[in-house]
Parts: sequence; structure tokens; C-alpha cells
Amino acid sequence: MSSNPVAVTVASLMPGARAELAQLVAFQSVADFDQFPKSESEGAANWIADALRAEGFTDVALLDTPDGTQSVYGYLPGPQGAKTVLLYAHYDVQPPLDEAGWTSPPFELTERDGRWYGRGAADCKGGVIMHLLALRALKADGGVPVNVKVIVEGSEEQGTGGLERYAEEHPELLAADTIVIGDTGNFRVGLPTVTSTLRGMTLIRIQVDTLEGNLHSGQFGGAAPDALAALIRVLDSLRAEDGSTTVDGLAGDSVWDGLAYEEEQFRTDAKVLDGVELIGSGTVADRIWARPAVTVLGIDCPPVVGATPSVQAGARALVSLRVPPGVDAGEATKLLQAHLEARTPWGARVRTEQIGQGQAFRADTTSPAYRAMADAMAVAYPGEDMQYAGQGGSIPLCNTLAALYPQAEILLIGLSEPEAQIHALNESVSPEELERLSVTEALFLRNYAAG
Repeated sequence: MSSNPVAVTVASLMPGARAELAQLVAFQSVADFDQFPKSESEGAANWIADALRAEGFTDVALLDTPDGTQSVYGYLPGPQGAKTVLLYAHYDVQPPLDEAGWTSPPFELTERDGRWYGRGAADCKGGVIMHLLALRALKADGGVPVNVKVIVEGSEEQGTGGLERYAEEHPELLAADTIVIGDTGNFRVGLPTVTSTLRGMTLIRIQVDTLEGNLHSGQFGGAAPDALAALIRVLDSLRAEDGSTTVDGLAGDSVWDGLAYEEEQFRTDAKVLDGVELIGSGTVADRIWARPAVTVLGIDCPPVVGATPSVQAGARALVSLRVPPGVDAGEATKLLQAHLEARTPWGARVRTEQIGQGQAFRADTTSPAYRAMADAMAVAYPGEDMQYAGQGGSIPLCNTLAALYPQAEILLIGLSEPEAQIHALNESVSPEELERLSVTEALFLRNYAAG
């Protein structure tokens, strides 16, 4: 790879890329403004807008989306009659969780053991830098051969749908021949991978009530219905004995026919404790890419410290259901709500409320853009063939773009390989992956323009 002019240029740009990523990571751009100042997200958006202007983008704009956040848009014109490619990333990040659990400060990019640590380093501020590096390398080696649109979202992690609704209201804005979503990742470091499917998702809040108020457990316990116990019962009904997801009426037996995911590799990637079994049936790939998966994200109940001997009058939980391709997220939502309501015991009062939703996605991997990407990856990753993998997460914008632009080809690449530990403590990015994927994207744009 080192003899390729684009690769040589990207390698020379890496020290500056680290400095830029450090600046971007420093913004605490969590799009939950009850927890983090909105000014942090606005600062990140303005940083990206300035970076696009510095690269010659015209029509750079901060888009006020309906969910109260901002997305950054820019347009870089290419040669007359050139194809148009849309490059996507997002600058909002997950909260850092327990900052004390980080080895280094979450919003301070820190190099350790050959990786760069910081919240958003891989997901997805590193994706912003990847797009910039690819374009800079092309500009240094003959110019950018396509029209480029860049859109950087400000609320992807929150799932509030601001950019989706904005795009639907302005359908001409993001129109493109091909769309590169820079928010997934390789199957493992060094193995070039495109993500061909994404699971969709739905979020449900369930509230269970049994009493007008808490009661003394010694005086009333044993006959008074405990709302927390009722909630535990209904949540337990969402899993079979082996841990498989069981939602009444929702199929859970689909199989994955692409890249295999060996159990021992998964145990290592997921950092499963010794002696703890994996849950579910079928192959690992079946379970995480092709089948529904329920997760209880949180429960409102008294903490152990300070708990009193009380029968709980009410309890609630937030439940996530990942939905595989081929299953409509809206229908899955109805099935989940019906299951929760039907399985709540003892005649307890139950209310369910949908909080968020995103459809699953399946790409057309036979399109010309995928051939152009395979050729690019063969150069950036010598000796490795491009692989196809699924991803358990969801990117709701994918389906919005697919619906708005049915003729557009959509590819998903990115920096979130297993070692990156996105959404967890000590998130990091591999600088080698950032370099190789920047080379990949640059060569892809050149191959696609010539195709």
C-alpha cells in the first residue's frame, strides 16, 4: 500500500489527523441536553463546518433539525457531469458512563498501546476525520473526481430522528448516486469489511402499577401485589430458558449466510467472563445479525443503598428490541407491546409507550459501487478480500435515504471494529484502520468515478 500515491499522502496526513480528532473528541457532544450542555454539540458542529469550508466546500450549512439538534451539510463540486457521492458520519456521542472507569479522560484523546482512546474516537468522530483525509488525499493527487456532499448528523445516538425528518422535508438536499455511511466497522482489525445488513430497533417503556402507594413489607408482604416483582416476571417472559428472545408472534429462527463469527472469537470480542455461557441458539452470526434480540436497558426501582422494607407500588423499565432485516419495525413494536401487556401478571395495571424506532436495512451488494469498493480495499488491505458482515446496531437514516433515493447505492464502512468498544468504557480507534480506510475511501471515489 505504501507505494500508492494516495496511501503515501494519507500517511503524511496522519499526525495532523490525530490533532484534529483530539479537538473534535474534546467536545462533550452528547445530544441529551438534560445531561450535557447544548453548547458542546454546537461547538462540534461549528468545528466540522469550519473544516469543510477549509477544504473548499460550498453551501456549508448548520441544519436545524426537528429534534432540536444540528446536522452539518456541505457540497464540494467536482468535474462537469461527474457523479455525486454523499458521505455520512455523526458527531454526537454516547455518554461516557462512569468516568471513573476510564483509564484516561473520556473527552481527552489519549494514545495508549497503539490506539487512540476517547469517546467518539471510533463512533463516529473518527468517521468525520476519515472523510476529510480521503478528500485531502485526492486533492493532492489530481483532484476529487466526483461531486461530494457531506452530511454529519447531530443526534444519531439518541435515535430522535431529526435528520430523517429534515431529509424527508428537503428531499433534494441529500440526493446522490451513491451514499457512503461511515458509521460501521471491519469485522476485525485488518480485515476489510462492508456491512450489508443492519438490524432495526424499537424502544418501549413499560410501567407497571399495583398499589396506590408503597406498603410496609412486614405488614402487607405476601398478599399485597408487588409491582417490581410483576415487572420482573413480565421481563423474564421475553427470554427462553437458553436466553433466546421470545416475543409472542415474532419469528426468531432466521439464519445468516455470510461471514461466520466463531464463538471463541465472539467471547473474546465481547469479553465474556470465564464460565459464563453465551445465550441463544444457532450460530453467533444468526443471533446477532439475523434474529431479534431483546435487551432491558434500565429499570426504575429503589437502589440497594437506602432501600426500605417496602412492597413497591409501581415500577418501570426501558426495553430495546433489535429487529432483523425482513421484519417491519412497526409490526415488531406492536407485537412487543402486546406481549408485555398480555404477560403482566396478577391483573397489574400496565402501560407501554414507544420511545423510538428504526427499520432494518439490507444493501444490494451486486451494485457497481460494491465492485469499486472491493477494488479499493484490495489496495488498502493487500492480500485481503473484502468481506460482507451484518451489524446488530441500527442506523435509521439508511432506510430514509433508501426510500428517498431508491436508485442510489448505499455502502457502509467505518472504524467501529470489536476492539474499539464503542458505547462502552475506554472507547478507542486504531490509527492504522483510520489510515487504511481513508485510503480505501479515496480510491473508492476514484474507482467509482471511472466506472
